[in-house]
Amino acid sequence: SDVAGESAHEMAASLRDGDVGMVENVRFEPGEEANDPGFAAQLASLAEVYVNDAFGTAHRAHASTEGVAHLLPAVAGRLMAREVEVLNGVLAEPRTPLVAIIGGAKISTKVGVLSNLLQRVDTLWIGGAMACTFFRAQGFATGRSLVEEEHVDTARRLLDSAGSKDKLRLPVDVIVAPAAEAGAKTAVVDVGEIPEDQMVVDVGPRTCELIARDVASAGTVVWNGPLGIYEIPAFAIGTRSVAAALAATAAFTVIGGGDLAAAVQDADVADRIDHISTGGGATIEFLEGRTLPGVAALRSREAART
Repeated sequence: SDVAGESAHEMAASLRDGDVGMVENVRFEPGEEANDPGFAAQLASLAEVYVNDAFGTAHRAHASTEGVAHLLPAVAGRLMAREVEVLNGVLAEPRTPLVAIIGGAKISTKVGVLSNLLQRVDTLWIGGAMACTFFRAQGFATGRSLVEEEHVDTARRLLDSAGSKDKLRLPVDVIVAPAAEAGAKTAVVDVGEIPEDQMVVDVGPRTCELIARDVASAGTVVWNGPLGIYEIPAFAIGTRSVAAALAATAAFTVIGGGDLAAAVQDADVADRIDHISTGGGATIEFLEGRTLPGVAALRSREAART
């Protein structure tokens, strides 16, 4: 139960070559998320070298991810280095055409990444419940679907910024159901024909075909967020279909972590994806073009060594 106290120091002192010691979850300590210098110093006192291999928390400026890196010789672990290398390559030097697929429920959590990717990609597909906010921005009825009313104008601005180049692409058909429940009766309808008593639960088959066509001709594909309510098998068809398209393409394929990583595992194609990121929020913030505190701390130490 000790993070950096007496018993933790005794454990650290007893370690021999090849041994691994574990301490309690650092987030139980109030100094962790506050990035308290005193707590960072306590952590640093346990070791001689700091290795950060936790990309999934690199977007947090916490004592264990940022503070301690300034107090010891600090390096990136192999997973961290690979994550940064791959995601930086997607943004800076991708094989083209670059196709991005962004799903998930809310546009509010993806505005930054959508704006940044629109400036870099050849094609940006929108899926998931988030697409319904774009449908509303286009003037379509969305029935009982999840729509972030306060972000309809945001969606409209993104559509306008994409211009008339067909860069930002939305589903042309969707699967609807009266409720997001297993066993609910589903139907495929065109966008613009969503019944008022139905909600969008997945992208439709024609949309999957269009996405698959773009994926097949791409040089690089980056995908973040499921395209439907994948936890319910009947609403996971779109996500599984696009996962199969990524598995079949010759393009370099990158999948953002979290829910989508689990969905790809369920679709049994994970071994045919070039890179599955371990980050959720960290991956999104990296693709937004933001500096991750955990990565910045390691880079500053590297710069100091050179």
